[in-house]
This record gives sequence, structure tokens and C-alpha cells, in this order.
Amino acid sequence: MQLQIDKLNIPGEGRRPLIIAGPCSAESEEQLLDTAHQLKDKGIKILRAGIWKPRTKPGGFEGMGKEALPWLQKVKEETGMLVATEAATPEHVELSLKAGVDIFWIGARTTANPFAVQALADALRGVDIPVFVKNPINPDLELWIGAIERLNEAGIRRIGAIHRGFSCYNQKIYRYSPMWQIPIELRRRIPEMMMLCDPSHISGRRDLVAGVSQQAMDLNMDGLIIESHCNPDCALSDARQQISPDTLEQLLGNLIIRNGIPSSENIDMMRQKIDEIDDQILDMLGRRMQVCRQIGDYKKEHDMTVVHEMRYSEIIDKWEARCEQLGIDREFINKMFGLIHQESIRQQIEIINNKK
Repeated sequence: MQLQIDKLNIPGEGRRPLIIAGPCSAESEEQLLDTAHQLKDKGIKILRAGIWKPRTKPGGFEGMGKEALPWLQKVKEETGMLVATEAATPEHVELSLKAGVDIFWIGARTTANPFAVQALADALRGVDIPVFVKNPINPDLELWIGAIERLNEAGIRRIGAIHRGFSCYNQKIYRYSPMWQIPIELRRRIPEMMMLCDPSHISGRRDLVAGVSQQAMDLNMDGLIIESHCNPDCALSDARQQISPDTLEQLLGNLIIRNGIPSSENIDMMRQKIDEIDDQILDMLGRRMQVCRQIGDYKKEHDMTVVHEMRYSEIIDKWEARCEQLGIDREFINKMFGLIHQESIRQQIEIINNKK
């Protein structure tokens, strides 16, 4: 599908980093206004605040609902900031538009449900408003793109993406795994669309937010959407990952914003070397698969099974022993050889099952 993506026309667009900040949830009028005024004093022009909060389990704070919408109106009146909130149902859209909400985002759990996204797209049909789409909670690029396409088909042109990380079994460091390769591929496919990073959800801990923010900038993302609360320790939702406006100011002041499009004779020469090495890697992989197919012929002739666990373990052990010497991460080696091994098995199974 050919997408039609326009500029969002929001403050900070075109300058890195664009910043959207505010509390995870609008908890009270006092809390929201206090946070908004502090953020305005730090130069923030767009306030985010959750009105309806989908929780993983019942019993947690699920937002104040429509009762909080007048508080967003008051933020606009007193600070001049734009306000953004999450919409998960057509009713959310209708109530928020009546209250003058300037920007919507679609949450990760909603993005994962095409029926819910289509309902939101239908509710937004004919409305000229910026809509950000968070990645689905599971690492599925096509599902993410599909949500963007549904909005675009409904006539919504001011669309941006938010990378907030992915649910991953046995995640050790972050709350949600960054899996940077997925948003990078989304940007490659839709280069005209603004891409923000949500370091708060990726981190899950306020002490990690600055590091993830810097990684996002190093990967040339357009901006950040960060959870900031006037009293983070007392927040009713996601307290561990929220930071104070003062901490946010310090974080932004320490960010290093590098040139997104480096170009020089030296780097062009180094890139040429990379291209040459990549060609060599592909040639060697092709030769390796040719030998694998020969092994497949031999196994077919002698009625041997395809998989031999001990042989695969020997390969992994050999390369893991060289990781430190080569300066390559051990986990990367395991993933790389896992993929190569899968392709080798696929080709050998194809040969063995060929009755000709």
C-alpha cells in the first residue's frame, strides 16, 4: 500500500529532539497542573497524560477517565501547551475531541488488535489531528505497519510512530526489549514518518531512561516521549519509570545530538570496505550452503537424520571461544549461528523429502 504521510505540524517538528513529556496518568487536577507548569518552565511545549489506562491485571489504577478531560483543558488555558492522550476506543476519541485534545497516541496493546485499530480509524475519519502509533507489544513489524495503514486508509495523514519496546520472555535489563532493528526497519520502509522513542517504557526504571534516550538519538530518531511527574515516587501508575521535571531538564541537557546524515570521503571509503566485506560474507554463506546441500544428499542416500545436536554444539562452542578475541558479543554469535543452522536444516530437509 502506498502511504500518504504529511508533516505533523506540531511544536519542535524538524528539530531534534522533539520532546513530549508528562505523567503516565492524570491523577488529579493539582498533580496535572503542577507537572504541566514545571514542564512548561523547562521549555516543554507538548504535555502527555493518560486518561484511560489499560492495565495488565484488574485492580490497578486505570485512570480517572472522562473526569480528567477538563484538567487537560485547564492545562491548555494556563500554559498554552498542546495536550496528548491515549485513545483505545471510539468513545475515547469522541470525548477527547470534544475536550480539545490536540494529539492522540494508540497504545501497544491496541495496536496489536486490528479490530480495535480499525474502530479507532473509523472514529477518526475526517478528523485532521496528529496520531502516533506505538509498536505492538509483541515484536511484529507487519502488525505495526498494518495499524498505520488502517489509519491512513481512513484519511489520516498526520501519522507518527512511537517505539516503546517489545515484550520478551526472560527480559533481564529493560522492562521491554528495545529490539532496535524493528523501528530501524520501519523507518527504512516509511522514511517520511516521524519516529519517537519512549525510553520510559523500554527502561521500566528511571535510572535507565537517560541511557535509552541517548541510544535513540544515536540511532537518529526524531524525538522522545518521556513520562515526567511532579512527584514520581508517589505516582499511581508506573512510578518506577517516571522522572521529575528537574531530572528531565538535566537529561535533555546531557543529550548528545549527532549529525544524522554524515558524509565525507573518509566515511564513504569505510562504507565501501563494509560493502566489499558483506559481499565476501554472502559468497562464503553461499559456499557453506552448497556444502550443506551435499551433506543433505549424503544423509538421504544413507538414511541419516538431518539434525545432529553434538555437531551443532561443537560449532557453537568453537565460535564462543573466539568471541572475546574477535570483539564480538557471545549472544550475537549464538543468534547468528542459530539462523545459519536453521537455513542449513531447511535446505537439507528439502533435499531429503524430495522423492526425485
